Amino acid sequence: MPSLRPVALLVLAALPLLFTSCAPTIDRSNQMVVSVRDQKLLLVREGRPVKAYPVSTSMFGLGSERGSNHTPLGKHVIAKKIGAGAPEGMVFKSRRSTGHIIRPNTAGRDPIVTRILWLSGEESHNRNTFSRCVYIHGTPAEHKIGRPASYGCIRMTSKDIVDLYERVGVGTDVKIIRGSLNTTSEGRTYYARLSDRLRPNAMRW
Repeated sequence: MPSLRPVALLVLAALPLLFTSCAPTIDRSNQMVVSVRDQKLLLVREGRPVKAYPVSTSMFGLGSERGSNHTPLGKHVIAKKIGAGAPEGMVFKSRRSTGHIIRPNTAGRDPIVTRILWLSGEESHNRNTFSRCVYIHGTPAEHKIGRPASYGCIRMTSKDIVDLYERVGVGTDVKIIRGSLNTTSEGRTYYARLSDRLRPNAMRW
């Protein structure tokens, strides 16, 4: 009977490659800064500001207390991405597509729609962010974007969350701050470039 040892050795040698190919790619190129004061999310790629989106944080204030419906401050990462390929307005319940699509600003409805970026806290005070199910997600209540109106999550229009979802990956750093984007170097750079861009005859960046 032939020895199985050479075959076993080949299988063992291939295991690291199998696990490597199955592991998700961690996005270290992108970062996000969410300003509660400005109600904006700034996307930064390799240290350069890329785009700012209007958002809506919690109507109940800031914090990490369980059951508080507060938006947590501090350092986070995107732990999971949910909803790839779903049409805008697709309703999600318990992070699963319901098959029902809702139009923006439909009266009486305020579900999670379109895409979900599930956050995980990186600091001692916000370690429960993931278990609290705090997301960056789409909302049909788009008329409320730009002011605190959520139940703890960070809300975006469907169009904007689709755009952001395609730009970032699992592992992207997300920093939620109380103050203005102008208190960060990335924010100051973004606003300075935006100001230059709005000047007559200014070059686009």
